[in-house]
Amino acid sequence: MKKSLRIVSPLFLLVLLLGGCAEKPAATRPPNILFAIADDQSFPHAGAYGEPLFRTPAFDSVAANGALFTQAFVAAPQCSPSRAAILTGRAIWQLEEAGTHSSYFPKKYPVFTDALEAGGYFIGYTGKAWGPGNFADAGWSRNPVGPAYNQRKLEQPPTSGISAIDYAANFNDFLTAKPDDQPFFFWYGGQEPHRTYEIGSGKAAGYSPEKVKVPGFLPPTDEVKQDLLDYALEIEWFDSQLGKMLALLAARGELEHTIIVVTADNGMAYPYAKANLQEFGVHVPLAICGPGITAGERRIGDLVSLIDLAPTFLDLAGVAHFKGITGKSLLSLLQPHPSPDTSRRFVLTGRERHTHARPDNVGYPARAIRTDEYLYILNFTPERWPAGDPPPKNQPRIEGNPDLKPIVEGYEDVDDSPVKSFMLRHRQEFPELFALSFAKRGTDELYAIGEDPYCLNNLSEKADMQAVRARLKKELLQQLTDQQDPRVTGNGEVFDTYPRFGLMRPFEGFKERGKYNGL
Repeated sequence: MKKSLRIVSPLFLLVLLLGGCAEKPAATRPPNILFAIADDQSFPHAGAYGEPLFRTPAFDSVAANGALFTQAFVAAPQCSPSRAAILTGRAIWQLEEAGTHSSYFPKKYPVFTDALEAGGYFIGYTGKAWGPGNFADAGWSRNPVGPAYNQRKLEQPPTSGISAIDYAANFNDFLTAKPDDQPFFFWYGGQEPHRTYEIGSGKAAGYSPEKVKVPGFLPPTDEVKQDLLDYALEIEWFDSQLGKMLALLAARGELEHTIIVVTADNGMAYPYAKANLQEFGVHVPLAICGPGITAGERRIGDLVSLIDLAPTFLDLAGVAHFKGITGKSLLSLLQPHPSPDTSRRFVLTGRERHTHARPDNVGYPARAIRTDEYLYILNFTPERWPAGDPPPKNQPRIEGNPDLKPIVEGYEDVDDSPVKSFMLRHRQEFPELFALSFAKRGTDELYAIGEDPYCLNNLSEKADMQAVRARLKKELLQQLTDQQDPRVTGNGEVFDTYPRFGLMRPFEGFKERGKYNGL
């Protein structure tokens, strides 16, 4: 384990941000935009949300000087479809291969980064952009996010689980390359807190198990708490790099001209979170500040989706919207004195295949509608295992095939982790929690979010909830029909035919990496 794990941003960065991100009159030049997106971080895991475990001074300062969103949702609980939805402003069922994980990103779908560049912005990214998946063979000359700035590396990352990419140094290179007269859009894609974590790194950094608030769907054991400390440390690292970027902007006199947006691509990499449509898979942090946005320290409880960011960025830049955007700009919510937006009655989310976790490489298709009060989920194939199949009794031999990865624990849609292993070993001690994460589910799920934020009690079969279930299901199906979702228009199986470019596993049936499945 590396030394010097205490990585909180120093106080002076906070002071810089407090002075620089306050509301100022809009400049004649379009504003710069710094977009920071963590990898696998759930709401409410930041200090600004009242979670004392998490050391996030940069995020907290953005929130304190701008807007803190309390009901922000991704389009999908998986990296690449969520990121494709952000870039295009579309739902995942409107993106063909890009709507599933680790597949192609069809070139025919326009992205806001290209539109900003055509509108005069200097663009670039460091860390994780769109991915995982294959953009080159789909016709892109570069990642859909833009040019990469990933040359700078750390001599010694603080832990073995943290990326060696020096995000802040790469951002400095980007700023140096930028012409003085151009506004910029920069995508800081931290690879944290994506697994794996260095076991014990959180404790070594001074994190206390006493501050851990274990989500209700996980066992409240010491093993789980220690793993959550490691998760918290990686969130701190992501935040500390953002703090360094803000300091760079301040030193160059650009901070007061820059819109800062901080969020995550999907929820935490734990059972019943990432790759699930329950709250901790799709509900993410979001804070925004910058010139002309708001007077600061304002909580926004409107239901918003990250597909709303594409039209928001285009509006901030004064660039026309391209065709096909489903998201709705947040600009009206970010004004100092916004009018109530009664149109934001719900958000929609969905998932298709995550990893190769079932025979024939099929996914677990589901769609959901989230209102202020309820979460309704429609599972299209309840006969399948939502977390992936258990390990087969007779696993084929895979020697000599580098494209196949052995099936060890099964339930492969759940990231390998100490928590997953613990729950599999101790399933008899925590049968209800094990069932939430790993057992099969019915067609309908309904949760009363206000009283059940961990989605522990499925109300879909309750007699007094049938009217609510029917109303939400009708609304969901109508929206999906209007948006031409193949799952409701008669061609839903097409999602299971799309290639996967990640490692495959020796399940029965189709398992060819990078190939279309004829089913």
